[in-house]
Amino acid sequence: MIPIKLISSTTSLKSQTSGNSSGLASLPPLSLYVHIPWCIRKCPYCDFNSHEAPGASGDIPEADYLKALEADLDAALPLIWGRKVVTVFFGGGTPSLLSAAALDQLLAMLRARLPLLADAEITLEANPGTFEVAKFKSYRQSGITRLSVGIQSFNERHLKALGRVHDAAQARAAADIAATTFDTFNLDLMFALPGQTSDELAEDLRQLRVFSPPHVSLYHLTIEPNTVFAKFPPTIPDDDAAAELQALIESELGSQGYEHYETSAHAKPGHRARHNENYWRFGDYLGIGAGAHSKLSFHDRIIRQARYKQPAQYMRSALAGNALAEDRVLDRADLPFEFMMNALRLTEGVPLQDFALRTGANLLEIEAPLRAAEARGLITRDAFTLKPTPKGALFLNDLLQLFLPA
Repeated sequence: MIPIKLISSTTSLKSQTSGNSSGLASLPPLSLYVHIPWCIRKCPYCDFNSHEAPGASGDIPEADYLKALEADLDAALPLIWGRKVVTVFFGGGTPSLLSAAALDQLLAMLRARLPLLADAEITLEANPGTFEVAKFKSYRQSGITRLSVGIQSFNERHLKALGRVHDAAQARAAADIAATTFDTFNLDLMFALPGQTSDELAEDLRQLRVFSPPHVSLYHLTIEPNTVFAKFPPTIPDDDAAAELQALIESELGSQGYEHYETSAHAKPGHRARHNENYWRFGDYLGIGAGAHSKLSFHDRIIRQARYKQPAQYMRSALAGNALAEDRVLDRADLPFEFMMNALRLTEGVPLQDFALRTGANLLEIEAPLRAAEARGLITRDAFTLKPTPKGALFLNDLLQLFLPA
């Protein structure tokens, strides 16, 4: 794949619509990601593009931001012309800082411009400190089909250590509202927290039984660069202790009927996160909003884009017609790592043919790293499927390094 300059919007529109419908059908599924960049307070472990809300009580400039999102999407439409959108995800930050009226307006704007599938999964991230029963019922009425709630822990001490704005009672109340308002919802928890014992994690997992979420995400706390925890690192469980906590998660959630289908994701039958699955299977996504990323496929190239991170700069740039801080074509040598970085998170693996279908590259180009991974016991494959072994899932970073460009 020879890197070429991104074609203009006019040319993109022509190229996307001049082909027949089978041409569009050969492209990966397309998702939409909408980033809401504000939080009430920045958590010390968070390296996402989030900023403290400018208002004293968490108020955000939602009217101005919605205008910027509309302009951003209008400028991007020629790149996805004619393609159906299979999922929508509102992430952050804290998207639940949006008023019910603003979210309704935003969804109406998206529907007016994008051909959403009739059964499109539409997810909104929410934090317990922003929960109001009436507002979340309004979210449901506006078209949100799935809620993802950042609980992190039901333990008061751990919530304080993580810098969360909610307490344990608010965490339980938020989980209860999600359970009574939405058919499909996700609860986020973290483990390997500062000073966390196996008994404390077991109690968090027992709390899940009370609310029976159809989907659970369990994330290992990691110390990321450019965070408060990187500057003032807490004492967290070592690798051996973290592995024991991971084993406890596997055992407990398995006994509750969850399928561990991705590194951090566990779902009851029929409740996998379709939006995230599209990422993991190297599908396409258009990202709008401050700091949002896109990955879009064409018949001769794959591009990645990133929007300006700072909300004020993003809004100015979007309204001026170009919110892009980065716009590049993926080099062919990067494609194996780009594909495997997501696909090898799936415990059931991926069809081998997907590598060629999603990247345009040939399987023979990755035969050497595949053999090296097999020799080290990190993957298994047959004529149809590639999947990580339990060892490969445990040492995923080591496995992925085999696919980096030489």
